[in-house]
Amino acid sequence: MGSVHAKALEPIPMDGPEHHSAFHEGSMLDDPGVETKQEVLDNKQVLVQNVSIQGLERTKDDYIMHEISDVFNATSLVEVMQKSHEAREKMLRLGIFRHVEVLIDTAKGPGAQPDGLDINFEVVEMRRLTGSYNTMVGNNEGSMVLGLRLPNLFGRAEKLTFQFSYGTKETSYGLSFFKPQTGCFERNLSASVYKITGQFPWSSLRQTDRGVSLDLNFPLWKTRHCVRWEGAWRELGCLARTASFAVRQESGHSLKSSVSHTMVFDTRNASILPTQGLLLKVNQELAGYTGGDVKFLKEDFELQLNKKLLWDSVLSASLWGGMLMPIGDRPSSIADRYFLGGATTVRGFSMYSIGPQSEGDYLGGEAYWAAGLHLYTPLPFRPGHGGFGDLFHAHFFLNAGNLCNLNYEEGPRSQLARLADGLRWSYGAGILLRLGNIARLELNYCIPACVQPGDRICDGIQFGAGIRFL
Repeated sequence: MGSVHAKALEPIPMDGPEHHSAFHEGSMLDDPGVETKQEVLDNKQVLVQNVSIQGLERTKDDYIMHEISDVFNATSLVEVMQKSHEAREKMLRLGIFRHVEVLIDTAKGPGAQPDGLDINFEVVEMRRLTGSYNTMVGNNEGSMVLGLRLPNLFGRAEKLTFQFSYGTKETSYGLSFFKPQTGCFERNLSASVYKITGQFPWSSLRQTDRGVSLDLNFPLWKTRHCVRWEGAWRELGCLARTASFAVRQESGHSLKSSVSHTMVFDTRNASILPTQGLLLKVNQELAGYTGGDVKFLKEDFELQLNKKLLWDSVLSASLWGGMLMPIGDRPSSIADRYFLGGATTVRGFSMYSIGPQSEGDYLGGEAYWAAGLHLYTPLPFRPGHGGFGDLFHAHFFLNAGNLCNLNYEEGPRSQLARLADGLRWSYGAGILLRLGNIARLELNYCIPACVQPGDRICDGIQFGAGIRFL
């Protein structure tokens, strides 16, 4: 992907903090009274005189200058190298360059100072049109994804993407446009047009959504925020002739227009199987006040805490919850309700088979909570330690949760009692495989310990695949 070079100096790795130790090791001179090379470089004052970028074709100069501006503030040689590395990482993060290299040299030409430096960035831009073909793992679902992308469309990291996905339960295609703010890539605007057709066998339901969405993403302190407007024309139909009358009543068309806000606070060291850190995600959605015939207020949250223990084991605790409040006389739609159960939520139960049901079809609920306590450990005797074997972990879990409908005419105490009644919980153990930082697979032996009438259980071996696990 590139590197940082310093002419007339010993090479110093700049591919990340983990490589800095290679510079420190062996840099001590035999004489303890002599300064180390690190101290010499830290104390050497320099002046960045010139910064040049070679290889730009479509990219605008003013946009890149915001990404590399911090380099001019460096005052020591080590600081120059660190800020050059950070600038290189920022440029790669934009998704418009295939290759970025940095060359640091002594200043040359008229006006060159003895302590002056010239920094040259050499870049290779992405092609005007790129394509991709890959497979994607969702929550107990696999899909094939085809994509076309026009990166750096107008020269300031804009991106136009078309994507088609064909999966075991869902087929979708969409066109999206992405525009970041100059000088702050995390603050960006995106717009999408899409069509999604999904099959939900646990409810004997088929759903087709055609819609548009606008997203504004921005950082605030240590959190990330997303404000979204979405307009969707939804068509619900029966997946089988045996669908229950309750599902047939839900069939038909509806128009949803909603505004939502999501806040994420994440200090975890990885999104898949973290060993430490905290995740807090809070989402609010209000539908019906910007148009449409669907009106509700929806609140949900996700909390996860991870703590590393002895012998490379990790203790993880999770808590999820949500509430859907219909506005007006119209009841909530099955397309907006919560579903619970399965290998990625409350293990030991079949997929989304907890809560209200009619003639074997699960209808979802307007309120839910779910909690999980997990212990992850290396495999016994650690086969393949230091290599492929480190991707496997033993897994011990305890899950609990409940899903129900609420009567909002009752007081808060009655609603909490409804959520506490009919508790489901299970425990078990298994083996999981981490697929990079993308997804994970689980093979568990589950024991449902508390089951309510109408629930479908999975007593014994259960397989799960996905990116989001309780």
